[in-house]
Amino acid sequence: MNETLRMIQREIIEKLIASRKNLIEDGAPLSIHKTEAEGGCGVIGIACNEKIAGRHMLQALKQMRNRGNNKGGGIAAVGLHAEEFGVTQEILEKDYLLAVAYLDPSARHKVERDHIESTFEVDHIRHAHAVEDWKTINGLEIQPPDAYQYFVRIKPEVLEEFKKRSGFEAMDATFSASRLEDEIVYQNSYRLNRAFYASTGEKQAFVLSHGKNMLVMKMVGYGDDVVRYYQLEDVHAHVWIGHHRYPTKGKVWHPGGAHPFVGLNEALVHNGDFANYASISEYLAQRNIRPLFLTDTEVAVLVFDLLHRTYGYPLEYVIEALAPTTERDFTLLPRDKRDIYRLLQTTHMHASPDGPWFFLIAQSNVAEHAYRLIGITDTSMLRPQVFALQAGAPSQPSIGFAASEKQAIDAALASIASEDSRFWTHADRYWNARGGSHTDGGAFIFTVQNSNHSRRGGTNGHAATLVCTDKFGRAITLNGKQQPYVSSNGKTQNHPRSRDFVFSDPSPTEFFNRVVEQLPTWHYDAVLSFLARVKDSAQKDREVGRAIELLTLLIDRRYPTGQMRRSSLLSLFDKFLAAIIESLTQSSSEEYAYMSAAGSRPSPRRDNQTLVIDARGFDPEGERSLALEIMRMHQQGWRKFLIAHAQGQRFIANGLGPETSDVRIDVYGSSGDYLASGIDGAQVFVHGNAQDQLAQIMKDGVLVVHGDVGQTFMYAAKGGKAFVRGNAAGRPLINAVGKPRVVINGTCLDYLAESFMAGDPSNGGGFVIVNGITFDDDGKIVELETPYPGGNLFSLASGGAIYIRDPRKKVSEEQLNGGEFVEIEERDWSLIKPYLEENESHFGIPVALLLEIDGDVGTRHAVSLPPERVYRKIRPRAMQALQAEEAWVRRSNP
Repeated sequence: MNETLRMIQREIIEKLIASRKNLIEDGAPLSIHKTEAEGGCGVIGIACNEKIAGRHMLQALKQMRNRGNNKGGGIAAVGLHAEEFGVTQEILEKDYLLAVAYLDPSARHKVERDHIESTFEVDHIRHAHAVEDWKTINGLEIQPPDAYQYFVRIKPEVLEEFKKRSGFEAMDATFSASRLEDEIVYQNSYRLNRAFYASTGEKQAFVLSHGKNMLVMKMVGYGDDVVRYYQLEDVHAHVWIGHHRYPTKGKVWHPGGAHPFVGLNEALVHNGDFANYASISEYLAQRNIRPLFLTDTEVAVLVFDLLHRTYGYPLEYVIEALAPTTERDFTLLPRDKRDIYRLLQTTHMHASPDGPWFFLIAQSNVAEHAYRLIGITDTSMLRPQVFALQAGAPSQPSIGFAASEKQAIDAALASIASEDSRFWTHADRYWNARGGSHTDGGAFIFTVQNSNHSRRGGTNGHAATLVCTDKFGRAITLNGKQQPYVSSNGKTQNHPRSRDFVFSDPSPTEFFNRVVEQLPTWHYDAVLSFLARVKDSAQKDREVGRAIELLTLLIDRRYPTGQMRRSSLLSLFDKFLAAIIESLTQSSSEEYAYMSAAGSRPSPRRDNQTLVIDARGFDPEGERSLALEIMRMHQQGWRKFLIAHAQGQRFIANGLGPETSDVRIDVYGSSGDYLASGIDGAQVFVHGNAQDQLAQIMKDGVLVVHGDVGQTFMYAAKGGKAFVRGNAAGRPLINAVGKPRVVINGTCLDYLAESFMAGDPSNGGGFVIVNGITFDDDGKIVELETPYPGGNLFSLASGGAIYIRDPRKKVSEEQLNGGEFVEIEERDWSLIKPYLEENESHFGIPVALLLEIDGDVGTRHAVSLPPERVYRKIRPRAMQALQAEEAWVRRSNP
């Protein structure tokens, strides 16, 4: 950008900010409200290159109702379908969609006269659809506002008057007209809100949203209530976001205070709250911006809008200003980024939200035909977040997600897949963001780029594309050689490649090994033919268990899949496993008994009979919860449980009590938070990814997770064994004591074993093994770029040890905080080897393979090394002094 253009840009920014001064001169002084009850809100976002219906938000939001409280819910949609709003595509993209909520219908005439007709040319007015009787929406306590949607354009004389009043007359009109029109809309909505809602006295009306091709609806209630009440089930959009709970600052129980809040062309929801709400408000006040609704969510989107629209920062810089790169991660940035980020932090640090938060933003950029879903996490990753991507073949749609919980993503994906066979029930990839990091910047952006338009999808032949990038613009890519499954209308063929596989081998494990050896040469028709025969064999009572065990191995283990997509295969395996399990309702089995939420409670026929519980119909928590039902059935004598179709239910396996080593619980589907917390002997197996707060205060027992785990895994655990095939998110094993012993085969984002107080491992204390590996698309074990990317490793620990697989010495001293590297001794290897062998039995990760590393460049074979060359031990610095003191005591008291 040349100097002249830079000066013009600066002048525009200064004039835009100055033009807002008249908005606040006669307003109330800046008011800082005390913090209200903080909460873990439920948020979800969906982005797809094909417009999808709002009804697919319902199940995900319903399953996260435990994260809400009926006091505030809302949705935003961008990239809408023009015909559903009674307008042309041209109007949808060129006009501002001004949505106004009327709590007092009598105020509509005055609002339209003073703030719509006086400012805009109105092309279309749509009265938002709503159910006839709001009381039919179960649980609603307050009548939602009446809503109107106005498709409007700035009147030419209004634009000219604004230019004259704000000093823009002498500037190039073509250069500044669109920015000025945006500012007129923004300021008009501010005046409307101040006059009819934010002022003292009766609340009559407020602006829901005012961007182009973007709609926000909200009320006092839950997010799914918003979809149902305003009849958004059949409204289609490229991007959706939804929110439960309420704002955590200011007056909270009112519809204007519910999320989302809007800047201009973006709507923001968030989970968390800010410790520095006051300083952000002061920062905005210095730029002639005063929040009206007095909530932390509002100031967050006002800062986003200021940085992106007014200052013109690219998204990367906006994200850096909101969630600055910190500490060691900052030093690992390229120098050019350090230079610009240092300037951004110096200028905008006091506008960076300080506290636990996770933002989801829906953004419309009609000028570029782009619609975005943006997820940003705070630098300390104090709020749960998970992202997912399912990429279709060239002729299929692709879809991305971000949410508080993986189980909500699974619910939305299952809803979509149930209606459209081009989608399937597993995402190709799930992951967490590292806040304030040099690795991904703590943010991911799903962009739908739309080049032409059609009736439903917005495109013919998917000219719209979905691309996912991190903060730095690096794309999340998948293996393009592997193709997803395309439904053949339920028809299967007896494919010759799988015809020889008769389910008659002596053990499911041996049969599994034979199948996966041949699987890379198969196609989906062969897989379907094979699965059909497995299902048929399960009709015999003695074969049910073998069929379930085989399908479980196919779901749990990693292996080559040839040209087939693993996520598609998992969806097929799930489907056939569900069919086998549901067949138990029609027959009596010596191995299994079946029950549902609506069915009777069977008694065990014999000690090793397994109770299959269909989780559908059980509440996430409370008196009708799945967790309490498991407790009741355990008291009735059941010791083996298979939980099918889990849908985010919390607290599974809690409350069983001590001396329960004979209890085994296998969980299939999408389990919820706090699974296995407090167990004291039970064995719990999760066949897939898990959620947050797993195994908290665990005392004894075994937990095996065939996937990733979420935040604060094993917080304050006191004992037991845990094995995780994938990664742990932030803060695993913090404040753990006693003797927990854990194997994490992937890595942890940050704060691993903070304040670990687990004694001396050689004397029965606890430890963590981190293998730092993952699996590629061919099921091959590969090393991660680094076995541990974060800082605060073993921070403030006073006992225990971490054994990290780090043959290339990539983990450095500066990542430790109170820990130190010490040599691996023979007794260390004798201690951890049995756990690695048990890890092998669960996940098929050979110990011998863990002791191998790739040779130097040009070497064809891996090199096997002794354990002390592969693993490094980290112990607390304080332990050395403690051990010396204990040795002195022993010498003094022989």
